[in-house]
Amino acid sequence: MERPRVGHIQFLNCLPIYWGLVRAGTLLDVELTKDTPDRLNDLLVTGELDIGPISLVEYLRNADDLVLLPGIAIGSDGAVLSVNLVSQVPLSSLDGSRVALGSTSRTSVLLARMWLSQVHGVEPTYFSCPPDLTTMLLEADAAVLIGDAALRATYDAPRRGLQVHDLGSAWREWSGLPMVFAVWAARREYAEANPGLVKDVHTAFVRSRDDALAHVDEVAAAAARWEVFDPATLASYFRTLDFSLGPRQVEGLREFARRAGMPVDPVFAEV
Repeated sequence: MERPRVGHIQFLNCLPIYWGLVRAGTLLDVELTKDTPDRLNDLLVTGELDIGPISLVEYLRNADDLVLLPGIAIGSDGAVLSVNLVSQVPLSSLDGSRVALGSTSRTSVLLARMWLSQVHGVEPTYFSCPPDLTTMLLEADAAVLIGDAALRATYDAPRRGLQVHDLGSAWREWSGLPMVFAVWAARREYAEANPGLVKDVHTAFVRSRDDALAHVDEVAAAAARWEVFDPATLASYFRTLDFSLGPRQVEGLREFARRAGMPVDPVFAEV
């Protein structure tokens, strides 16, 4: 039997989901593909992956072909630190201005557009570009970043006189609910044909996450060896993120889908 083809986002926010897999040697049981979120979205949607992370927006767009893995996600119940709108001007001045959208993001850019329009009443001109803050702000008054670039901006941008708006906090204040940025899903046809393998992968993910969250300081110290962030900063970041998908997170997912005009009744894999 072929090993499941599984995706892995190469951002720090996914490290706790996969750290325990390395410790347990579980990665030997899957064919792992590492890439950016936008690329992994496309691979799962087109059937080149069997199981993997997918941005909430892309899940909503392709829910008929996917089933969710229960209990695991990437989100926040308040500040997220790594999903930001960074602006050179007050938000009220962005009406008609140019706003750069990081090309690796799908859910966050939609959240930013909804928030600016519905909460702040501004309609900027948007364009997509690679997620480099300095380059983005040469061409725009504000930029939407996710992942490691956004985490760096959280600490560096204020020193440059820039305003940093945490979109996890923005959603929590706007909706009163947690924000789910990405979920784990399996191709529906794959899950129906291979329920045992999907269950095994799900179990491995949950154990890996729980192992990592029980050893956050150790995970942060290991990651700091190759990152620009010190262990304390990374440990705080990992504790800020919400890797669960319980009733409140599902409610937040549904509310985001409703406000985005993409209502979906989530279907979960039987694990």
